[in-house]
Amino acid sequence: MNLKQLEAFVRVAETKSFSAAAKQLYLTQPTVSAHIASLEKELNTCLLVRNTKGVALSESGKELYAYAEQMLELEQKIRVRFGLTGKQSGSVLRIAASTIPSQYLLPDIMAQFCREYPGEQLKLFETDSGGVVEMILSHRADVGFTGTVLERGNCTYIPFYQDELVVLTPADDRFREREGRSIASWILNEPVILREEGSGTRKEALRLLAQSGIDITELNVAAMMENQETIKRSVGSGMGVSILSRLAAREEIESGKLLAFPLGETGGKRNINVVYDAAYPSLPAADKFIKTVRKMYL
Repeated sequence: MNLKQLEAFVRVAETKSFSAAAKQLYLTQPTVSAHIASLEKELNTCLLVRNTKGVALSESGKELYAYAEQMLELEQKIRVRFGLTGKQSGSVLRIAASTIPSQYLLPDIMAQFCREYPGEQLKLFETDSGGVVEMILSHRADVGFTGTVLERGNCTYIPFYQDELVVLTPADDRFREREGRSIASWILNEPVILREEGSGTRKEALRLLAQSGIDITELNVAAMMENQETIKRSVGSGMGVSILSRLAAREEIESGKLLAFPLGETGGKRNINVVYDAAYPSLPAADKFIKTVRKMYL
């Protein structure tokens, strides 16, 4: 097994075509086919399945693809680190981000980064905060963005933006009458919609509720959801109340579709963080990206 074979396999998997992969690699189609056949023989398994729509990965192929993609990206890291890329484009910087930074902060950061470093390429993965940390520690991502701090491995966190969590309710008279009152006096009587396990918003929301003297074990949890748009619409339809970032609900709050209540006397402040593995060699592009974040927010 060698990198040329793995590269051919990855290109076929991504393009779903032997001919398209051969064109990208400047190889003949028989050469690409030979690379795949050698891999299948060595691993004693079928990696690709031909069908009417082209080529699809078998279950073994899906497993190999995850490893092969990491190996090729690691090879590119080595080339960049030791100046072997020549005039080729920059390496692919893999960014993992939880929902809030991914949707509301990273678009501006990535745009600024691309203006400053036009030769670099970015690959963004959106997951929850727990998933971000896992991707950083398994080196499937170079830089991460989270809405909470999870003490795992050698993760280093740099807080760069202060977000606010608020309690969202339907915009009806029953809740308007509660404006100015502490949420501790009524939230335990309402059905609550929480974010999913692993979400930084969920972890920080429960922390802030407990900090406000609310027994979180007594919350009437009606549902747990991943999608923020679904949560906002569910709140608007009267299913329950929820706790989300003001950034995520800004439009609904300003238009009057939802009401926002402060989370505790001091407000629901939490940091959005850049995270990376301090014990692992960083890609030069990662250092540049963190530098861009610092220039914009710190």
